[in-house]
Amino acid sequence: MVVIGAGIAGLGAAMYLAKARFEVTIVERDAGPPTGDPVDAFFTWDRDGAGQFRHPHAFLGLMCRLIEQDHPDLLERLFEADARRVSFEDLITPKLRASYTPAPGDEELWMMSCRRATVENVLHTYVAGLAGVKILHGRVTGLLSDASIPANVSARVTGVELDGEPLTADVVVDASGRNSQYPRWLSDLDVSLNEERHDAEIVYYTRHYQLADGEAEPPRGELPGNGDLGYLKFGTFAAERGHFSIILCLPMGETGLREAVRDADEFDRICATIPGLAQWLQRGNPVTVPAGMGDIFAVWREPAADSVMPLGFHAIGDARIRTNPLYGRGCSTGMLQAKILSDVLSDVSDSRLRTDEMARRVRDEVRPVWDASLADDQRGITRASAVIKGEPEKARSIGRWLRNIVADAASAAARNEISVIRSAMRSFNLLAPPGAFMKDWRVRAALLRYVLRGRRRNATVRIQRGPDRLTMYELLGRVAP
Repeated sequence: MVVIGAGIAGLGAAMYLAKARFEVTIVERDAGPPTGDPVDAFFTWDRDGAGQFRHPHAFLGLMCRLIEQDHPDLLERLFEADARRVSFEDLITPKLRASYTPAPGDEELWMMSCRRATVENVLHTYVAGLAGVKILHGRVTGLLSDASIPANVSARVTGVELDGEPLTADVVVDASGRNSQYPRWLSDLDVSLNEERHDAEIVYYTRHYQLADGEAEPPRGELPGNGDLGYLKFGTFAAERGHFSIILCLPMGETGLREAVRDADEFDRICATIPGLAQWLQRGNPVTVPAGMGDIFAVWREPAADSVMPLGFHAIGDARIRTNPLYGRGCSTGMLQAKILSDVLSDVSDSRLRTDEMARRVRDEVRPVWDASLADDQRGITRASAVIKGEPEKARSIGRWLRNIVADAASAAARNEISVIRSAMRSFNLLAPPGAFMKDWRVRAALLRYVLRGRRRNATVRIQRGPDRLTMYELLGRVAP
């Protein structure tokens, strides 16, 4: 079979398929990783095909658990490349850590702290060494199909055109990412897709740094390195060997600040006004200039009601499903889809049943994550719009007002109640469905206590340390639009 794309989803698919004894040919448009230290790949690997390659990534518990359970030798190689294991205990505040007692399941609540370039380098080298896997470099320009199939029967994909030449395969998997051309290729086969597409209405900029000699990372839990000022979201991502990155995320309508963050000096000036970022900035030196990423949409693709996917073809990862990268869910859901694909191809022999089962399982296991990400986007758009207009954020219904009360209680409880933190972290790490933590009686009891103490007190946890919008513009010597 052929897998298009050697990103996280494509390499993950090849890794799982090889383990299931399938013969796999990966086709990748970009050159392979440079030889030498995997950590150096961040600076030297040309990966134009992956727009988010040098932006921060959160490798959540779902992806980490899949690798740990199914590919432990890969995990060992990642740790050898200085990827870091961040445990549940590492993530709680020092105050809670003093009385923390591990509970069953806490060992699953870990994340991997590392740059994507290092992960892809190690993963690419690992997959290239697996029996039954071959990696070719070139550009896929279309799908091959069986021309003898009658018009009223599903088309069958028989391979791909690679740089204009045929490459045959019994199964083709498109994992070519956000710029995939498969909707156009399927249109050529008279297959129409339904595409849900929602603009997150944001752009974000990233700058990378490295800790200066003799400096250590700031202590966790004192000043949060992640937050939302309404008009500006920010985040800090620690990586291997003292590297770290800072991300500034802005609404599309925030034109003045969008111009400012493109400039390296102004990027750092903005960071210096936010205590949670300033503590990192003071300890490190920049190693890149700010780099931006836009075109951020939530995308869900599936066949139209009157159309069916061609036999022998599957799309996974960002080619099929996109969520806002700000939430860090794409790598985990891509790896999950890779496992689902391998399971379906191993367990089901009929091509039509394979297609149907793949669609069902992806909808059941990934759609709840996509829906939750879309809801997060919409809340962010509403809040940013209110802040930019200088208006209070208003609930549009009684139901929304009640949900806001519970959300404030949950945020407050998540600072102090280990049972709430534990359950929320399971959902955050995609180890439980979004919102599943509300089914835990201990969480419900804690939330009730916090609701009863009053929303005004709970809402104080939403107050982020940093300048308001107009003050930020004044500090930068700019006029707020």
